[in-house]
Amino acid sequence: MLAILGFLTIAVFLYLILSKRVSVIVALILVPVLFGLFTSERANLGSMILDGVSGVAPTGIMLAFAILFFGLMNSVGLFDPIISGVLKMVKGDPLKIVMGTAIIGMVTHLDGSGASTFLITIPALLPLYERLGMSRLVLAGVVALSAGTMNLLPWGGPTVRAASALGMDVDTLFTPVIPAMIAGLIWVLFVSFILGKRERKRLGVVDFEYDFNQERSEKELSIKRPKLYWFNLLLTIITIVALVEVWLPLPIVFMVGFAIALIVNYPKPKDQQDRITEQATGMVTVVTIIFAAGIFTGVLSGTGMIEAMATAMVNVIPESTGSFMALIVAISSMPLSLVFTPDAYYFGVLPILSETASAFGIAPEEIGRAAILGQMTTGFPLSPLTASTFLLIGLAGVELGDHQRFIFKWAFGTTIVMTIIAFLTGAISIF
Repeated sequence: MLAILGFLTIAVFLYLILSKRVSVIVALILVPVLFGLFTSERANLGSMILDGVSGVAPTGIMLAFAILFFGLMNSVGLFDPIISGVLKMVKGDPLKIVMGTAIIGMVTHLDGSGASTFLITIPALLPLYERLGMSRLVLAGVVALSAGTMNLLPWGGPTVRAASALGMDVDTLFTPVIPAMIAGLIWVLFVSFILGKRERKRLGVVDFEYDFNQERSEKELSIKRPKLYWFNLLLTIITIVALVEVWLPLPIVFMVGFAIALIVNYPKPKDQQDRITEQATGMVTVVTIIFAAGIFTGVLSGTGMIEAMATAMVNVIPESTGSFMALIVAISSMPLSLVFTPDAYYFGVLPILSETASAFGIAPEEIGRAAILGQMTTGFPLSPLTASTFLLIGLAGVELGDHQRFIFKWAFGTTIVMTIIAFLTGAISIF
């Protein structure tokens, strides 16, 4: 019964947001609460919701101040020289711009953090896309593909979770899938070429010199701080290093960074408040969605729906397909990112799948490698269960349903390509 309620909850939620019947926030809050009332744990719904919200609170705080920090850096003009340099290099060619977007996304995701990748990449490239009339969906989609494939890195969340859940070294999982990951990145560049060629055909190549000062109003120019460029660049680099090295808890890093940036660039209290107000809409939108997502995961976890769904999935696997377990896990890993949170999958589902596969002579590490080929790697920038997805679409200004419809097939294709290479190189096998 719990499994059925769980799958119904996910199905109704996805239907509502994909069909745009209600907003994401409304669906995240009301759908799980409604179905939670039909469980035996309905009396504890309040505590489950509070636990869920408490669980995402650090992420919500981090993203709130991260948006304020990078929004401020955009306002003072930190990204202007970068965008100007890209414009001079690509000469207004949409194909080159999309290819460049993919490479930038890969490089910025070297820290393994989706939030920092999106916060750095989208604000830097969005003005360029808007100036040329290019699709925001292409921007969000290509960055998603790049970050998702790079998320296989050993310090990325999925690989660490899989290794912990299966009780093995991270290198045991990651090293054999390096060829598959490289193939995935090449595929992403290929997809970027296709999407870029479409944009070039639609818009043509624009030969122009882009002057940011001419494109901005007097008010926008008045808040630029060109004389503080090197200070702001150094502060941003230190902030990113602090995130990677975890010098302080991530929310504290952005809180301190934002406070320093604000007082140095705008010493007057009124100017400081104006800059906060300027970023408030985008920040509130993203943060409220994150807390709503906490309700969603809190109810599904607290009622036992997630555990029941995991058990039901394992029970439907027929014995005749046992030898194909690794292949099945690999192919299903990316779509299941839309259903299971990373913790639910890696700590709840993966150990059961691994134990089942061992009965057919398949090593646990093969199941782990199969899982990371898609589950919250290529799948995380599309999943409604991860906060960074909402950060991505919020910064790019696109709807979740539109984003999923646009990039799902390409993300799934990345997993298929990596699965084929993983099979050919022996990272996973079929008995």
